[in-house]
Amino acid sequence: MEEISKEQYEYAEARIEELLPLVDDNTPADDRNAVELSIVSDIVVAYEKKHYPIAKPTVAELIELSLEEKGMTQRQLASEIGVSPSRVNDYVAGRSEPTLKIARLLCRVLGIQPTLMLGM
Repeated sequence: MEEISKEQYEYAEARIEELLPLVDDNTPADDRNAVELSIVSDIVVAYEKKHYPIAKPTVAELIELSLEEKGMTQRQLASEIGVSPSRVNDYVAGRSEPTLKIARLLCRVLGIQPTLMLGM
């Protein structure tokens, strides 16, 4: 497939806005509007994947987001994993990375997938 231009991308984005109100969960997959919506959506996704790649979250971001989701404080986390609150703060601030043993505990306590913690 040839490179998608910015103009094609912008057209596809605008067309999605026009098609969305015409297609819902009950629209047959072979409906003209549903087919076109699928095609223009693929164009937008392909363009954005190339021009606006999403970086993987850092260990610090993973810990911070997980703390927020769980409604947990850094102090509570420190107590759960057996390190000082200042050490947890270092992880959240990105000043230091946890050891493998601590990373394993972080995954267990915060519900983080180990593959994410390892940057995979």
